[in-house]
Formats: sequence, structure tokens, C-alpha cells
Amino acid sequence: MGEGRGDRVPLLDLREVDETQVSDVGGKAAHLGALSRIDGIRVPAGFCVTTAAFRRIMAQTPSIDDRLDQLSRLSPDDREAIRTLSAEIRRSVEETPIPGDLAAAITSTLDRFGERAAYAVRSSATAEDTPTASFAGQQDTYLNVVGPEAILRHISRCWASLFTERAVIYRLRNGVDHRTVQMAVVVQQMVFPDASGILFTADPVTGNRKVATVDASFGLGEALVSGLVNPDVFTVRDGEVVAGTVAAKQRAVTALPGGGTREVAIDRQRQEQPALTRAQVVRLVGLGRRIEAHFGRPQDIEWCLVDDDFQIVQSRPITTLFPIPAADDQENHVYLSVGHQQMMTDAMRPLGLSMWQLTAIAAMLEAGGRLFVDATRLLASPTSRAGFLTMAGKSDPLMRHALETLIDRGDFVPTLPDGGGPPRLTTGGASTSIETDPAIVTELIERSKASIAALRRDIATVTGTALFDFLLEAFQEHKRVLGDPLNMQAIMAGMEATWWLNDQLHEWLGEKNGADTLTLSAPGNVTSEMGLALLDVADVIRPYPEVVAFLQDVAHDDFLVELPKVAGGAEARAAIEAYLDRYGMRCVGEIDITRPRWSERPSTLVPVLLDNIKLFEPGAARRRFEQGQQQAQQRAQDVLTRLRALPDGQQKADETARMIDRVRTFTGYREYPKYDIISRYFIYKQALLAEAERLVRAGVLTETEDVFYLTFQEFHEVARTHRVDDELIRQRRDAFRSYQALTPPRVLTSDGEAISGAYRRDDVPAGALAGVPVSSGTVEGRARVILDMAQADLEAGDILVTAHTDPSWTPLFVGIAGLVTEVGGLMTHGAVIAREYGLPAVVSVLDATRLIRDGQRIRVHGSDGYVEILP
Repeated sequence: MGEGRGDRVPLLDLREVDETQVSDVGGKAAHLGALSRIDGIRVPAGFCVTTAAFRRIMAQTPSIDDRLDQLSRLSPDDREAIRTLSAEIRRSVEETPIPGDLAAAITSTLDRFGERAAYAVRSSATAEDTPTASFAGQQDTYLNVVGPEAILRHISRCWASLFTERAVIYRLRNGVDHRTVQMAVVVQQMVFPDASGILFTADPVTGNRKVATVDASFGLGEALVSGLVNPDVFTVRDGEVVAGTVAAKQRAVTALPGGGTREVAIDRQRQEQPALTRAQVVRLVGLGRRIEAHFGRPQDIEWCLVDDDFQIVQSRPITTLFPIPAADDQENHVYLSVGHQQMMTDAMRPLGLSMWQLTAIAAMLEAGGRLFVDATRLLASPTSRAGFLTMAGKSDPLMRHALETLIDRGDFVPTLPDGGGPPRLTTGGASTSIETDPAIVTELIERSKASIAALRRDIATVTGTALFDFLLEAFQEHKRVLGDPLNMQAIMAGMEATWWLNDQLHEWLGEKNGADTLTLSAPGNVTSEMGLALLDVADVIRPYPEVVAFLQDVAHDDFLVELPKVAGGAEARAAIEAYLDRYGMRCVGEIDITRPRWSERPSTLVPVLLDNIKLFEPGAARRRFEQGQQQAQQRAQDVLTRLRALPDGQQKADETARMIDRVRTFTGYREYPKYDIISRYFIYKQALLAEAERLVRAGVLTETEDVFYLTFQEFHEVARTHRVDDELIRQRRDAFRSYQALTPPRVLTSDGEAISGAYRRDDVPAGALAGVPVSSGTVEGRARVILDMAQADLEAGDILVTAHTDPSWTPLFVGIAGLVTEVGGLMTHGAVIAREYGLPAVVSVLDATRLIRDGQRIRVHGSDGYVEILP
């Protein structure tokens, strides 16, 4: 940012300040200045000691540069070193004298209010109260400071508080350079309130933007913030108090006449009186809505009540709320998370979001770095609602429960007359007409391969703006292949056969998840083949100890260049490169085109390869597949024999045999369309990166990956005009970092309410974690909580516990004994592969990675859908 007024002026009146001056006055002062300009909002008068004064003090503080260098090298977990060094820095800053001219300017300004007036002296850091991060409580505030000498002393303390232990750790954990954050100080006339508290203009728990909550207590707000009292709590919606709880407020914090504050007891007869009347609560929320409208997002507001007059002493954005998809109307909308369907709930960059939107069949909306679909019309029509809820439940029972919770309220989802909505969804229909013929799968795969080969050939000849026009046409072919009726029929045929077997074998034989063993080693599953193929690569490498030793020290992605220099290295490289030729387009979070692919970052596969070398004997892939086939055949014979012994047994057995044949014909194809999509994505990405590199060489872009923070359409415009908005890219990077900290909800309403859903079950033992049973069997072992596939270090018998698994996690599946995930359903990728590999698995276990500790022993009940944490 260029030179601001604060670079030249050490003091600014709050009424001269607005949001554009954060670098001069810090986040708190910028917000206070903006608040003071809003019609009808009262803010205590005061001034700001700008960051220019702070820079002068830092320049005069002894050895500060050396100490900041030391601080930046510390780990955020090295609490003792941080405590010692940060205390030294604070002491040095506090002991540095304030220059005479600055002290005189501050004292002169104080004279306007009267020498003995009381003040609040408040820290205002440049990284505080921004839309993407809240540093609330990181630095210090001092209340009821009286006299110029005391005020100067407390200004120094505020400067020093930039280096409190908690502030230093926060910056280290969030990658914020200590030198980039500076401190201004707000000096405001002290307010002596009858009551004070906090107003949230959105419900901070549910996220509902139409609900405001007010916490209120007697005296200064410090009693509430410090936890000294339980506040009165009021909930307001549409200008009415819809809920209110009055607490027994036994103590309060008040100001002392000579400066400082103290705790006092509240008279017994007053303790249970409300700190605010309901009319005052409604009036306060009205002021909050005015403030929210000015800043354009929900606010966390600190307020004081003096003689029935509200004064606002702070307002900051609520950074924990999940954003709402934009709508062009004021109607109610219900949004479903795409990430929970695609097994990737991480934030995506703008290019990744826009590419998925352009290539998906369904219309998708963006919010918080994630994609959502609007399900309102499907839910509004009774004719489509039942089928849609059934499909949602098979995919993710928690999503179904969340939707039913919303529908049962009766006041949010509109009801259309039958026939007024879109066509009814069914779980049958088109796919029932398809024959159980393996040639159908072969034809679909050949079509896909031919289409991808044509894409790879044709894209090589186009560059510049012509590339983007070409890609827009390629996206139509992409959607045509994906939406081919035969493709959808083949996918549904395998899924429906699985559901049929589960339902009928439960009814006829009392078995849960009866299809699971029947799908072991189903043919043609490109994802399960990928996991087994890496076992074959391990077989090539295992005889060469020098290659194994080399791989154990791999630290960079160019290791394949050096590999042939060791004995056996040429053979190892050929095997790895052949694997990458077929599967190198995959990676964790692969629906985001900006994520590095295995071909771009082959070191990701090295830990899994080393585990395979350690855990398996040669020929493991072939043996494992053949054993699965044998188990499935034996299981089929057993089921059919038992069915024949039942009334109408031969008919039941014949129907079941047809469904077993059908599930084994089509269930493997379930994974191929995703392979097709990701294969195309890698081709798109290579072409787009080549275009970005040309723009870097032309001086248009600073670095290639800048384009990840542009949408496809914006990237197209940059290629056309050779102009880019660097500030937009910086803002998008900051926004992406903030989105990474958010947890996307399964269901989100247009009011901003996040609905999680819950399990309606009474068959789970006390203390066990409920989930969805997706692959039969029970296994006990050590939990390995792994959030990054590259950090995997498995031993035989380990159970993988992770947030979600897309196809790229499959190579890990060959080395584990069981699977637990936080996201997933019966037909999602992890579940399909777990069944084919015979791994007991429970998915959609809420907070599994938090509730299960790495190294704990757990028991996974894959048939009953729960996980026990063992002593």
C-alpha cells in the first residue's frame, strides 16, 4: 500500500478515519472511525496514535531487529522460548522513551477533553478485525486511565502488546510475518455504562443471518468478556424478542474515581433483573442492522448503555460464519454441499471452482470456496421430494436427516402443488432397461478413451485466446460424455443391484449389507486396479536395496531424474513412470484442477510405495485379486444354496443370481466416469499452465499460479487483454486462506443456517461413534489418523481414520485393515473400494479425526456402522 496520512501524521481524530486507513490506524480504529460516520450510531470521541508513531518507537528500541529474526525462527509449539523472547521484546518496547514532540502532541490533544478526564487506551493492530481474520483479544485494552502520564505509559504498553505470547503464537501458526503487523493506539473518552455487552447480528452458532443475539450484563463489559458473570441472553428475529434468558448477575466491573476498575457485588434484589428491557434489546438490534448494512457482512458488536442511550465501542466481522451462495431473489433456498458428494470438502481456488461449474451437468453455486447445488424445487414438490430424500439418504444419511429437519419445521421450504416442480426422481426407470452385458462397459470405456485421445491431439495446436474458445467447446463434449444416457444407465445398474441385494438378502436371510462380499474383486474397477498396480511397482523396486535407500531420502519432486544413477534405478523409474502414465492425473482433492497431480508431484507416492515394499511379499496384487474373486464366488454359492432352502427358494435364488451377475458386471464401472473427468482435467490444466507460463514470460503475470486465483472467464480476459488486477489476486489469496479454516455444512439455507443432521439410532453402544456401515466385517487395530496422504506411515493391521477419501487415497487401502471417515455414503468412492478390497469400513462418522486420537486402539463394526474406542 502506498503512503497514507498516517505515514506523515502521528495523530488522527477518530472522525477523520475510515476503513481505507487500516495501514495507518489498525483494524479497530478503522472500524471505530467508520462507525462514527454512520447515521444514528454514537461512538465515544477520541483520537488515534497512528502506526507512524509505532514505527518511530520500534526504530529506537534496542536490538529489535535481531530479536524479531529470532522470533520468526521459532516453532509455534516452542512455548517456553516464545514466552521468554516475547517478554524481552515487550519490556524493551515499554522502556523506550516516547519522543518529546510525540508526547507533547498527545498531551495537547488530551487538553481538549480536560486534563482529568478518563480514557480507554486500546490497541489497534493492522492485522486486527479484517474480514478474513479476527485477532480479537490478541492485544491489550486499558480502561479508565486518568492523567497524561498514565495515558503515555499505557500507550507504550499497547505497543508492547503486539508481542504478547498469544499474539506471537497466532502469527506463527498463521504464517504472518511479525514485521508486517504494526500497532496503532486508540485513546477514547471513557464511558461509564449502566449495562454493556455484545451483539451478534447473526446467530454465531447456527449461522442464521436473520437471527440476532444480545448478551448483556451490568456495568463494564469486562465482567462478561472475562467470564465473571453469566449474561442475560436475548434472541431477536424480525424485530421481536423470540427468546430471552435472564441470569443471576452477582457481580459487575465498575470504574474507580482515580483510575482503573474493580469488581463489585450487585444488590441481591437487582441481580435477577434484566440488564436491558425488551424494547431496548430491539432498538439495539436495529442499530446493529444499520452497522451490518454499512460493512456488508454480519458483525460482532460491543456496546454500552448510558442513560438509555447506546454507544458502540467496537464492531468487527464475524469470521466464523460460512458464507451464503448469492441468489438473485429474496426467496428461501436450500443448498446442498457438493463436496460431501465428491469426497472433497476442502476449500477450492477460484479456477478450480469455475472449471467444475463449467464442466458439471448440474448448476452449481459457490460460497466459502465450496460448491453447492440448490435443491429447493426438488424439495418443494411432494412428487419429487420422496425420491430425492431416498437418494440423499443412500448417499449420506446425515444430509437426509438435515433436510428432513428443515422440512419438518414447515416454515422454510415452500410447498408446490403436485406436478408443479421438476420431474420426479426415482431409483429405477431408465437403468432397468439395460442388459447385463459386459460389452456395454467395454463400449463405454472405448468411447471415453477415443474422446480423450481426440482432446489431447486437438488441444496441442491451440494457444492464446483460441485456447479458451477451444476449451469452452471441449467442456460441452465433456458434459456430453458424462451425461450419455448409457453412461448413467450403467452407473445406476450397479448401484441398484447393490441396493436390491442388500434389501432382499436382509429380508430373506437376515443379513446386513449382503452385497459387500459379493463385490470383492469386481472386474474393471479402474480405482481399485490403481491401488493394486502400485503393489506391482513395489515388486519391481523391492529387489534393489539401493533404490529403497534412495527413496527413503527423497525430498524433492525431481528424484526420477537422479534415480537411474543407483543400481536398479532405471528399472524402478520405468515402473514408476508407467504407473504415472496411467494414473498420474490423480491427486488428493482432484476435483480442484489447481491441486498438484501425482505427475507434477511424484514424491507424494513415495511413502505409500515404501509401505508397500515393507508390508507385502512379491505377487501380492495378483494374489489379493484372486483371493477376492474366490471369496466372492464362495459367498455367492453359499447365498444361493441357503436361498433354495426357503419357500419359493428356487425363484429367489434365480433372481439373486441375476442380480449378483449384474452387480459384478456394472459395479466396477462406477469409478470410470470420475477417471474420465480427471483425465480430461489434467489435459485442460497442462494447456492452461502453458498459457500462464507465456503470460509470465510476457510480464503480464508475476508467477504461473496467479491464474489459480482467477476464474476461467477472468483468465480468458487476461489472455485477451494482457492486463491483470494484482490486487484482485492478492484478495483472492487472502480469501482462500480464510476459507480453509471454515467447515462446510452438509445443508445450508439462504438465511445462512448450517444444518448438520444427526443419527436416529438406538443400536449403538454407549461411548461408540455412530456412522454409516458400508463394508462388512469387524476389525480391531491401531488408529492412524492421517489428514495428508503424503504423511502416511502404516504398519500391518492399522486402521485408517481420515476426513474423506477420494480415489487418490486408494493406494493406501491395500495396506490397511479397516477404514473410518467423516464423510461418505454407501456408494461413494471409499465405500466402493473398501468393499472390493474386503475392508471393514464405517463412514460419515462426525468429528472422527478429532474424537479418535492417532495411535489409539479402535474396533470398527463395518456391518453395524459404529466405531468403539478401546481402553
